[in-house]
Amino acid sequence: MAAPFSSCMGVVARRPWQGLLPDWTWHVLLPIHPGFAGEPRPDWFDSIDDLAIAYLDLLERLNLRDVLVIGSSMGGWVASTMALRDTEQRLRGLVLINAAGIEVEGHPVSDISNLTPDELSSLSFHNPAAFRVDPATVTPELIEARKANARTLAVYDHGLVSADPGLRRRLARVRIPVLVAWGESDRIFDVEYGRAYAGAFPHARFELIPEAGHLPQIEQPKRLLPLIQNFAINIPVKP
Repeated sequence: MAAPFSSCMGVVARRPWQGLLPDWTWHVLLPIHPGFAGEPRPDWFDSIDDLAIAYLDLLERLNLRDVLVIGSSMGGWVASTMALRDTEQRLRGLVLINAAGIEVEGHPVSDISNLTPDELSSLSFHNPAAFRVDPATVTPELIEARKANARTLAVYDHGLVSADPGLRRRLARVRIPVLVAWGESDRIFDVEYGRAYAGAFPHARFELIPEAGHLPQIEQPKRLLPLIQNFAINIPVKP
């Protein structure tokens, strides 16, 4: 049996995933989306579909199968789209963590495009004070990097505010197992949005993570990691 692989995707940072998966015996890929964190992005490369196809092409070039894709926030949107486009059946499962991408009536997604860092933190974390950044430590370079990341996010988002009207309906075609893990205090994508996300898949499980907001991998890694591990080891590997 081939060793399973995991591909972990957020929007920008590798660090939260490196801290979350320190002892895994799996091979782990930690991509940064083109355009974020200073990575180049061709002008034509401008959609969630482009990202999903690029990562599937990468799996093909590396000849990887039995891949568990873990996606947080926008990375969850990409992961869901990968599953829909996985014609070669290289994926064995999905883990979506406070994922973006679907539209749920009565549960609009918060528009974060013009928020200050403190405003964004208040929506993102169960305990924002623990993650407040001292303004004195914010350099002009960091400010420009944040603006560049925001511009890139807007390119991929296409004005949808993280909600593709057709994605939820299409997810019924995904046949692989899915774990949807959700920080209970997320004020960008609320809990009912998460439950609706899980309900869109034929084979999904929903797990609520207390004392965590939009980024459980940062606030509650010790609660999130066992969920991922237990889910992963119980997915049958294709012969």
